[in-house]
Amino acid sequence: MEVPVEEELARATVEERSEVEVLNASDEAINFLGSIEVTELHKCMFSDSLVTVSEGGRELGEFIVTVEFANRFQEPCLLLRAQSHGAIDSTPCGTSITAYLSTDLETLEQDHHEYVKLEDHRLDRRCHMSQHNGQMRIDKVTSVGEDVTKESVSYPLSILRGLVTEGANLLLMRLLALRKTVPDNMTFLSLDQESHLTHTNYSELGLKQLETGCETVEVFGLERKIDSVEDMAITWHCFFLPDGHLASRVQIGSPVTMKLVLPPSQLRTDLMEEKPFFEKRPLVWEEDMQMRSKFLDRKEELKADHASYLREHPEIRALMADFLQLLLLKKPDDTFLFAREYFLPFASRRTL
Repeated sequence: MEVPVEEELARATVEERSEVEVLNASDEAINFLGSIEVTELHKCMFSDSLVTVSEGGRELGEFIVTVEFANRFQEPCLLLRAQSHGAIDSTPCGTSITAYLSTDLETLEQDHHEYVKLEDHRLDRRCHMSQHNGQMRIDKVTSVGEDVTKESVSYPLSILRGLVTEGANLLLMRLLALRKTVPDNMTFLSLDQESHLTHTNYSELGLKQLETGCETVEVFGLERKIDSVEDMAITWHCFFLPDGHLASRVQIGSPVTMKLVLPPSQLRTDLMEEKPFFEKRPLVWEEDMQMRSKFLDRKEELKADHASYLREHPEIRALMADFLQLLLLKKPDDTFLFAREYFLPFASRRTL
C-alpha cells in the first residue's frame, strides 16, 4: 500500500530527531525517580499560592499550583495544575499547565498553554503531550494574530527515560525540598521551547533567610538550569519552606519575582484548621412533591432553551453529523484522540 507523502515526511522528521538528539539522563537522576515512595507523594498533596511582583514591589499577578491523586489511564496517577497570569507593562499574559503524572513522575499527558495579549494582536502557544503506541506525541499550535502554525513530533518512549516536563518539574522540586538535599549530578532530560530533547540540571542553593509577610524564615534553595539547542539556557531559582511550600520563584534575568505573601504561621493555621462536619442524610427527591415539581419544570425549561439554541444554530447538526459519519467510517481505537484531532482546527477560528 502506498504511504502518503505527508506521512513519509512526518516519519522522516521523527526518525531524524530521534537519531540526532538521543540524550541520556544521569544515573543519579534515574535512581532518584526510582526511589520515590508513595508516602512522600502524600506529603506533596497541597496547594501553593504566590503573587508576582515587579522589582519595585508592585503586584502584577498570581501563581497557583495544586497537586492531587487521580484515577486515569488504568493506573494510580497524580494530577498537577499550575496557573500563572497577570500583566507586565500593562500587557496581559499567562501560562497554564495540566499534567497527569505517574508515581515516578513519568508524564502520561500534559497540556501547556501560554499567551500574551498585545495591543494589535494576540500571541498564543498551545502544546499537548500524550503517550500513544510507545511514542510520546507532541502537538503544538502557535497563533500570532490571524496566522496559525501547527507542528507535530514524536519521540520513542524508550529514549525518554528520565524526562522531566514542566508539570513534573514542579512536583520534583517539592520532593527535593522535602528531602532537603540534592544528589550530585542530577541531570534529567527535558524539552526546550522548540520541542528539542535537551538536559535540565538541579543543584542546591543552600539555606537562607527570607522575609514572608511579617516573618523571617529559613528556606531551602534549588536551582534548575534548562539547556536549549537553539537558544540560551534558562535558569530558575526556587526557595521552599521546611514543609515543602514554595516561598519564592524567579527566572534569572527576569524583572519579576513570584513570592509568598501569607506568613508561614498563618499558612500553617489555615492548613490545620478543622473543617466543620455535617452528617449526610439520604435525599430521596422523587418522593418530595415540591422538589419533583421543580425538577420537572426545570427540565422542560432546559429542553426548550436547548431546542431554541439548536434552531438558531443549524450548523451544529451539520457539524455533528459530519463528525459522526467520519468517526463511523474510520472506526479509530482512540475516539478521544480522534475527536481532538478533528475539532482542533476549529479552535484556531475562535474570536478572542
